Order: sequence, then structure tokens, then C-alpha cells
Amino acid sequence: MAATPEQMTASMIENLQAKTGKNLAQWLDLAQSSKLAKHGELVKWLKGEHGIGHGYANLIAHKALAPAEAPAGDALVDAQYAGAKAALRPVYDALIALVRKLGPDVEIAPKKTYVSLRRSKQFALIQASTATRIDVGIQLKGVAPEGALEASGSFNAMVSHRVRISSLGEVNNQLRGWLKQAYESA
Repeated sequence: MAATPEQMTASMIENLQAKTGKNLAQWLDLAQSSKLAKHGELVKWLKGEHGIGHGYANLIAHKALAPAEAPAGDALVDAQYAGAKAALRPVYDALIALVRKLGPDVEIAPKKTYVSLRRSKQFALIQASTATRIDVGIQLKGVAPEGALEASGSFNAMVSHRVRISSLGEVNNQLRGWLKQAYESA
């Protein structure tokens, strides 16, 4: 199975000292002393002034410019289902329970505005789109949209279809079938 983005980042951080001569903390100090506030400017400066490759410069710039207290994991999900969207949390929880039954290798990766569902690649996502609706994006190439299974349209370019869910009753066997098909293709 391919490494996750988080595993790749951890590997780069581990190898940073050997590849560049400085560890992450040292690079972050240098980046801060540069007083550059834009990602592209910082990457260009790191590459030009310090001769490091683009991948490492990009990593350092991301880490240097990241908000100090960025939420992660469960905190991201909690934020997505707070306030007006709080009533959708039981629907989200039912979707996650359904997805976990697809196989032991399902990776649930919360992002800022949605939750990515991956195997070797992303096969679906869950997003609280409005205060009354969750959109389940599903990657089903070659499957014609029909009924509740709509073309994704402008919803999200990372998936081919979307299913709009407003209640627990819509987390059903039909949705499970589409998710299983996407999971098996990932």
C-alpha cells in the first residue's frame, strides 16, 4: 500500500538533516528570520539562498507559515459539525460506521471542510455542505448518474458523483453499495 501524505511528510522531516544539513527546527528559525510571509517567496528564498530542493523548501515553507494551533483529526470533524450543522453529526457518525465496515484498510482523513475516505487512493468524501445536508462524494468512473446518485458537477472535482443526505434513513444499502463499489476500485 502506498504511503499516506502524512507518512511521506514524516519521512521528509526525518531525512531533512541528512539531505540539507539542518533539522526542521533550524530551518524554521531561518525561515522566520527571513521575515517572508508568502509561501512562494519563502520557497524561492530557501532554494536560491540555501540551495535546497523544491520538495524540502516547500515542506519548510508550509511548516513555517502554518497556523500555530491548526486543529487536526477529531477537532476538525468537531468543527465541521458545530453550530448550525450540529444536528448532522449523527448522520456523519452513521456514515463513518458504514464506511468502516467496507474493509480494515479504510483510512478516514479529516480535512478542514470535509473528510476524505481513502484506501490506496481517495474513493469518497463526506462534507457537511449546509445546515441540513451532508454531501457524500463518490469516485465511480464510468457509472451513469441515476436517481440519488448525481454527477458531482461543481461540488468537488476529486469525485465523479454525489449523494445528498439529509437524514439517517438515507444512510442505506443503496449508498453502501455505491461506496463499496468505489472502495473496491481504489
